Order: sequence, then structure tokens, then C-alpha cells
Amino acid sequence: MEINVKQLTETAQLPTRGSEYAAGYDLYADIQEAIKIGPHMTAKIATGLAMEIPEGYFGAIFARSGLATKESLRPANCVGVIDADYRGPVMVALHNDAQTEREVTPGERIAQLVVMPFLPVTFHTVEELGETSRGEGGFGSTGKI
Repeated sequence: MEINVKQLTETAQLPTRGSEYAAGYDLYADIQEAIKIGPHMTAKIATGLAMEIPEGYFGAIFARSGLATKESLRPANCVGVIDADYRGPVMVALHNDAQTEREVTPGERIAQLVVMPFLPVTFHTVEELGETSRGEGGFGSTGKI
């Protein structure tokens, strides 16, 4: 699959994969100077890119495991979504889960992009839903003996 990408600045870096079989493509901070993120605060970090995700797919923005575990930085919305019809700048809202200030530096890998298919659906209002053995059992109900 090929995805058209527009570099919005001269310093924007195209997404890259860390290994041959990596599902995610690293996104880079396209900022001119370091940005400090206070404890439990969020900052929007530019990637300097806009992209054309093919119809029937979306771009999912996930945390980079190293950044999340070592620096406590993750996407604020946990998983960002780039819809196929969005053509604006790709931003990553990074949230600092740490008790101390964290810093994002120019060119740093800040998240990973996974392109995924989705199924368009139509919702229908009904009076009753089909029966299952689980029924209305909610949180934790399938782990009970």
C-alpha cells in the first residue's frame, strides 16, 4: 500500500519502521525547540506531515512502548485516529503521566502510526437483541467460576 504524504515543513520527517516486521511507523516531533510537558499535562506536538489515508482505512496513532514506559509519555487520547478524509496536519497530543516534568526534543520519535482497515456499519434500532449465554454480564463477568 502506498500513502501520499505532504511534508508541511522542511524539517518534517517521513514515518519510519524500526524493524522489517514492525506494524507501526514512528512519527517524529517536528518542533524547532524542546517542549516541556508538566506532570499530568498534555502538549500537542506537530509532526509536520499531512497524509492521504486510503478509503476503507484509518491511521491509528499509538504510544511508542519505550517512550511510554521510560518517560511516561503517551497519546492523551490513548489511540489517535486519522480518518481517510482528513487532510490537515497530523498532531500528537502527548500526555505526561509522570510526577515530574518531561521534555520532547526536535526530531524525537513521539508515537507510532499503524494503518488499519475498518468496516463501515449502519445502526438499526430494534426492540430486542439476540440471546447469548453471557447475556448482560458486564465488567469481570466472564472471569467468574
